[in-house]
Amino acid sequence: KAWSEPGPFRWEGKHYQYRHVNPWVRPYQKPHPQVWLPGVVSRDSLMWAAEQRIPYIMLSTEMEPTRQAFQLYHDTAAEQGYESGPQNLGYLWKVHVDETEELAEETARKYVQGPSNPFLAGNEGTTNPALLALPGLSSRRRVLPTQAVATTARGGAGGVLGRPYERQIEDYTIITGTPKTVIPKIRHVLEYLRPGSVFFWDGDGAMTHDDAMRSLRLMGEEVIPAVREIAKDLELPGSFEVDTATGKPIPQETPEATADTKGGHGED
Repeated sequence: KAWSEPGPFRWEGKHYQYRHVNPWVRPYQKPHPQVWLPGVVSRDSLMWAAEQRIPYIMLSTEMEPTRQAFQLYHDTAAEQGYESGPQNLGYLWKVHVDETEELAEETARKYVQGPSNPFLAGNEGTTNPALLALPGLSSRRRVLPTQAVATTARGGAGGVLGRPYERQIEDYTIITGTPKTVIPKIRHVLEYLRPGSVFFWDGDGAMTHDDAMRSLRLMGEEVIPAVREIAKDLELPGSFEVDTATGKPIPQETPEATADTKGGHGED
């Protein structure tokens, strides 16, 4: 309601009651943006997303456990009487592109330096298991296969974010290089996981503004166009192309049609 209706309004819900709600900044998309659910641990959350036909986004998890989690989504969808596909799934992981292989290697190592360094004072804490198993939330027996690395990763005591740089390069949780070498690696991930939406995590750790801007430029000029073609080749539609609830294509408005409609020159 806060996304789609102007305020002020009163809200008397099951869990929250507010006398005065006035969302003065509302989303540009109408009626509201798509609802996606990100996660790394809870089977119940993933299965709930599948039951609601909401896209589920895995966050920087290892590939094999991620594939198993995606399969659970598909299995749950089948139990609900529909066939899910790439449009229902998304994946975020670390990708840095640079002008030379040497510069890419040097810069990508900064992912595990600076604020992201698990050995830096203040980053070495561990996740409190009690907070991951509060009454009414995820049972300890109902966690995704990604849980083993995800919970410790958030505290820097191990897991994906705490593993050595070389190990993360080896298992594709970090991809770096020039566009020529990065694009085939991205294709490998897409072939293995088959997500319809992908998100590249860059410019983190001890990376400088210049590091991030070099990668951003090469992403836009070479990598993103190539990834779009790979997605077409592998038949990986996103949630803006195929309806996650019905599995039917979403009509795409062409620039020509938009111009005709706005200009009043549409044909009968």
